[in-house]
Amino acid sequence: MTKQTILGRVTQLAKANINALLDQAEDPQKMIDQLIRDYSNNISEAEEAVATTIGNLRLMEQDHAEDVAAAKEWGDKALAASKKADELRTAGNAAEADRFDNLAKIALGRQLQSEKEATTAEPTIASQTEVVEKLKTGLDSMKAKLSELQGKRDSLVARAKSAQAQNQMMDAVKNIDVLDPTSELGRFEDKVRREEAKAKGKEELAASSLDAQFESLDALGDSAEIDARLARLKAGAA
Repeated sequence: MTKQTILGRVTQLAKANINALLDQAEDPQKMIDQLIRDYSNNISEAEEAVATTIGNLRLMEQDHAEDVAAAKEWGDKALAASKKADELRTAGNAAEADRFDNLAKIALGRQLQSEKEATTAEPTIASQTEVVEKLKTGLDSMKAKLSELQGKRDSLVARAKSAQAQNQMMDAVKNIDVLDPTSELGRFEDKVRREEAKAKGKEELAASSLDAQFESLDALGDSAEIDARLARLKAGAA
């Protein structure tokens, strides 16, 4: 995978709207698990890309520094050769003076070449520095998103378990509907009511039997009184 492709992928993932993705998912937990895998894989690839890009950048920076140093070194040599040529020409040694002037020209040519190489490398170094910074920023964002995903996954799993437990409880409550005469609780209530009615029936029956006995006793008393009065009537007549 090229740096450009990785940079594009990192940027895309770093800007991804996780909440929108989860809202559109049929199974948010599976979506989160897939996103965690995607982010983890892309983070690993991006880290390799960043390491490689940084390594190449440091090599370019090293070469640039060497070119700048070489340009200065060749400039110093050119200056030294030119001064030597002037001294020799002043001393009347024109041939040696020309030779040192030629050396100065060669040194200046090397200086110019080193400066060009350093100048040519500078835009590339600037571009690669920008790529590295973007990759680092994207990596930081992806890692933050990964932590967010992992937190959302834990929260979502906890919510799913809570919802499942709540549904099970509601199903159990629904199955024991106190207003449903066919439910176990309804049948138990009917049984209690029948037992209570039976007890009341027995109580009424017992009371009815007792009243009958007292009524019989009252009737016997009346009969005895009548007999006694009859006997007094007969006695008076005699």
